[in-house]
Amino acid sequence: MARPLLPLNALRAFEASARHLNFSRAADELSVTPGAVSQQIRLLEDIVGAPLFKREPKGLALTDLGRASIPLLREGMERLMDASALLREPPRKKQISVSVAPSFAAKWLMPRMDRFHAEHPEVEVWISADMEPADLSDGTVDVAVRYGPGGYANAHVDLLMTEQVLPVCAPGLMNGDKPIRKPADLIHHGLLHDVSSDADPGRPDWAMWLKARKVRHPDPRRGSRFSQSSLLIEAAVAGRGVALAKRTLAQADLSAGRLMAPFPDGSQTVGFAYHIVTPRDRPASPSAVAFTDWLKREAVDHENNMDQL
Repeated sequence: MARPLLPLNALRAFEASARHLNFSRAADELSVTPGAVSQQIRLLEDIVGAPLFKREPKGLALTDLGRASIPLLREGMERLMDASALLREPPRKKQISVSVAPSFAAKWLMPRMDRFHAEHPEVEVWISADMEPADLSDGTVDVAVRYGPGGYANAHVDLLMTEQVLPVCAPGLMNGDKPIRKPADLIHHGLLHDVSSDADPGRPDWAMWLKARKVRHPDPRRGSRFSQSSLLIEAAVAGRGVALAKRTLAQADLSAGRLMAPFPDGSQTVGFAYHIVTPRDRPASPSAVAFTDWLKREAVDHENNMDQL
């Protein structure tokens, strides 16, 4: 059986009086009269059957019982205050954790997040951008977007978008001293290489792309290399050379005119694609479902816009 709780007002009066060792100052703190404090102390002493204070020449002092009980009472009062503060807080936002590769986060996901927040202001999205794929089995990640062949074990996998690679460069290279009009013109320009760890082994590199177009380049493997696709794209925007880039990640810069595609027919679909990956061993939360549904709509809009260009 639960032990009966002593009257809360009496306990508050006792704690304040024990702290001040003065009924008047305790009354001021509690916004009551000194007589009301004295009455609450007498009520508490009658219930416990022993005095809690003793009067001395210099004023009030705690009895042994009062001194022994005060630390526990103060701890209990602090917990009550903490619980009260928690109950008064506005409802916490629903949280989901999303794991993505850094380049996908920077070039595709983050520019679109305002639209998700506008649709779902109640959902707080925590984005983890890591090169290594997240482990969905430990319960810390709700949704992951992975670039790869698909077929991930022990997970639900939905295709999000396919990918293409194509040459891109800054507008200034198109009409500079050595303008780019045909693939053979690339001999006069630096080549930028994507060597990110998520590279598709079947994706063409510059040597393969140039060979397929019968261009005899003196050394197609020369040029700067970048371990993240986003860095490759930024180097191309800065005019450091021509990049063989993932179109999904370069599309925003192409649409904004920061990049140009010298050869519209030079794109090639690759075997890797973007997939939504969610844990199989636990049901998705409503917030995670809302996020994945939004991702799919954004992907459809993105691919429709690419088709129109």
